[in-house]
Amino acid sequence: MWLDVPYSDKEQAKMAGARWDPSARRWYAPTPAAAVAGGRLARWAALPDLPVVLAGEDRGFGAGLFVDLVPSSCWFTNVRSCVSQRDWERIRRMVTTRAHRRCEACHSPEDRALGRWLDVHERWSYDEVAGVQTLRRLICLCSHCHTVTHFGLAEVKGLAAEALERLVMVTGMSEHDAAQHGGRRVSAVALPIAAHLDP
Repeated sequence: MWLDVPYSDKEQAKMAGARWDPSARRWYAPTPAAAVAGGRLARWAALPDLPVVLAGEDRGFGAGLFVDLVPSSCWFTNVRSCVSQRDWERIRRMVTTRAHRRCEACHSPEDRALGRWLDVHERWSYDEVAGVQTLRRLICLCSHCHTVTHFGLAEVKGLAAEALERLVMVTGMSEHDAAQHGGRRVSAVALPIAAHLDP
């Protein structure tokens, strides 16, 4: 029986008898009794899988790789911080699975040896007049492409050169155009924006 084990609970689940299936990239109970009510793993019993397209999600919105301009009032706010860890695990699994466990920008798979992981990134639209931020899409990005989307953070971490190099490699932009694209983030407007998810 499959389990929904948040990363932060993995050691507890392992000690309670959960096993990891590397091909499915998912935890499971070795015996069904361990995952049903009263069993040691019952707290992680899997909830139903999410639909492949979430309600209100626009799968065509924000395709490709680019630097996301996020108003400063929205920094450090994301879906992961707004849902339970268990629900985030379900969302992460759905997004990476529907992308066939490949980055939707560069099409690379996860590679531990290269330090390339698969992340879930949010694509938002902003109504500066109404002051509303709307989640439009969730996309699977490798950690290298994800760094590009958060170029301001990449600069703070000293990774700006690597991020621009990745942008050039994936998009085919010239180095000059990539540098201009990365530099345009300074025009992001700081607004009191209220985030909401489309129903």
